Amino acid sequence: MTLEQLRIFVGVAEREHMTRAAEALNVTQSAASAAIAALEARHGVPLFHRVGRGIELSEAGRMFLIDARAVLGRAASAELALAEYAGLERGTLRLVASQTIAGYWLPRQLAAFHARYPAITIELAIDNTEGAAARVLDGAVELGFVEGVIDEPALAHWTVANDRMVLVSDRAADTIDEDWIRAARWIVREQGSGTRSSFEEVLRQRGVDPSDLTIALTLPSNEAVRSAVEAGAGVAVLSQHVVAPSIAAGTLHDLPLGLPRRPFYALRHKERYRTRAADALTDLIKETGK
Repeated sequence: MTLEQLRIFVGVAEREHMTRAAEALNVTQSAASAAIAALEARHGVPLFHRVGRGIELSEAGRMFLIDARAVLGRAASAELALAEYAGLERGTLRLVASQTIAGYWLPRQLAAFHARYPAITIELAIDNTEGAAARVLDGAVELGFVEGVIDEPALAHWTVANDRMVLVSDRAADTIDEDWIRAARWIVREQGSGTRSSFEEVLRQRGVDPSDLTIALTLPSNEAVRSAVEAGAGVAVLSQHVVAPSIAAGTLHDLPLGLPRRPFYALRHKERYRTRAADALTDLIKETGK
């Protein structure tokens, strides 16, 4: 069993698609298939179910994924420790961010970091808030950036920015009250999304149970939610970063719900090795936030 086989297995398991995993990992599809076949043959355990033209993790595969991520995390930590001897002259900084942050806030920070430390390679993964926290916890990445609150004692978190949430519709409305909220058709993100958890917390503070909402669609990305609202399928709460162009173009309307600002958090494992590159990025973010 090699680290490369584990890397390929995790990539395929996360996507449950051999071709997309091979493209993301920059290997051929035959190489990815061979790595999975070698792991299965060596241990006599099927890691995936072949369902038609697709694949799904088996029970053994789901269990193995946890350990495989942990091993890769430890290997990455060892590599980072050795790279520290070169200071900030070379190395890789592995990050994960939730969709809103990765698509709208973080790129400016990473561009500034690259301009200051051009020899440091940045690898950014995108996941929802729960998934991002899991990657930081298992060591697959060193820093995470999320919108939702994470209740995990092993992870340190601190605020790096703030974001305004906006209630949008394809038509204007003058008054938004609890009856309107319960009667509306809602387009929402998936469970585990920071955008969704932030909105549901606001509802609870207003005395509205999120389960009372009429959910028309549950979609996996901010852009899909925005497009559905523009098409008249319902209303949604999204980040101002996501909807600002549509509001300016007149395809969406900002409705007067009076939502509070929400924080963006950085995450780091409390006990894992802290690299200079990660510290340099967090210091730069502090500078730009002043």
